[in-house]
Amino acid sequence: MPRWVWGITMLSMLQACSPVAILNALSPKSGITETFDVRYEPGDRHTLDIYAPKGQTPAPVIVFIYGGGWKDGNKAEYRFVAAALAARGFLTVVPDYRLYPQVRFPAFLQDNAAAVAWTRAHIASYGGDPGRIFLMGHSAGAYNVAMLTLDKQWLGAVGLDPDRDITAMAGLAGPYDFLPLHDPELDAIFSPAGDLRLSQPITFARGNAPPMFLAAGSDDTTVLPRNTVLLADAIRKDGGVVEERIYPGINHTKIIGAMAGVLHWLAPSMADVTAFLDRYVPPLTAVAASARPVTGAIP
Repeated sequence: MPRWVWGITMLSMLQACSPVAILNALSPKSGITETFDVRYEPGDRHTLDIYAPKGQTPAPVIVFIYGGGWKDGNKAEYRFVAAALAARGFLTVVPDYRLYPQVRFPAFLQDNAAAVAWTRAHIASYGGDPGRIFLMGHSAGAYNVAMLTLDKQWLGAVGLDPDRDITAMAGLAGPYDFLPLHDPELDAIFSPAGDLRLSQPITFARGNAPPMFLAAGSDDTTVLPRNTVLLADAIRKDGGVVEERIYPGINHTKIIGAMAGVLHWLAPSMADVTAFLDRYVPPLTAVAASARPVTGAIP
């Protein structure tokens, strides 16, 4: 079947049915070991799923944080991302975390930090390399991993240092500089920060952070691509390592949908993310020697 016919067929199916259900059903299964509902901390929404590539031990690890505006989402919806990354050789961890209105800032960052700490301490038992951990997220999840990477207090609270314990970070369609707030729910979510600048990843932009890959779609009206451009500029200005991509004609959902194998043709987000991360995978021998256990539209 010609590629364009396949593409039209897939888009028709996605429009007629649940897009996530279809993408998850079509995502890779062979060559991947799946472990569900592993508890990383006591309490509600504190479990994670693990997708490990078979025959590659220890594998580099991605902790993938999903989006949903800090109020929606669950890990089961993102099998298509995790399985695709596992098929590329990355053991992928997808945690759930608490959302608004159950919690507000910074509880979701604290949950994500706890999931990363659990991964560092325990992922070797599942075939992952605790010395090669990457953070990745989409939308609000990209915000979360940017904050963990740039503002050292969140991982510091669980005994980690992003500059030591995170190899690199990838963010897709992330809100990194979205003040002033114009949405009552965002006001409610972030008001505990007091000074709202302390809730913004761009406030903590620094050149000595782990390497960052930042991508957005030019047609994103949910999180405007200026967020990606401004954070990349700030990192670059301070002498940091950052790669920036703006995909023409791509919106907020297509950039993450394109991570699925059947939709790679939409945008090169999977190829770009994995190529970037591959460049920063340190040699296994060096890692083994150093690894140690640890106790409205957004403007």
